[in-house]
Amino acid sequence: MVRQLSWALLACGCRMPGPIALPQEKMATEKPVTPTEEQLEILEYNFCKVNKHPDPTTLCLIAAETGLSEEQTLKWFKQRLAEWRKSEGLPSESGSVRD
Repeated sequence: MVRQLSWALLACGCRMPGPIALPQEKMATEKPVTPTEEQLEILEYNFCKVNKHPDPTTLCLIAAETGLSEEQTLKWFKQRLAEWRKSEGLPSESGSVRD
């Protein structure tokens, strides 16, 4: 099963699961990408119905499905999570609710 998953990840151009970080220098030079309506539907579905905090493998698969890069997909999920937390009356940047 692990071997099949590894080949599937390689076939879709994804890296093996691990920590995902956005390089600071790349963020400044990268032009903002506005997802298409179809891409937004896929992203919203995964956010609302699947997982608000996708693991690296799931993030890779969502990126492959939408045609966005992993970095763009991660950035969208982070922004959407902050928006959702704000709508719920929670701090947008906090990882947990504190007393």
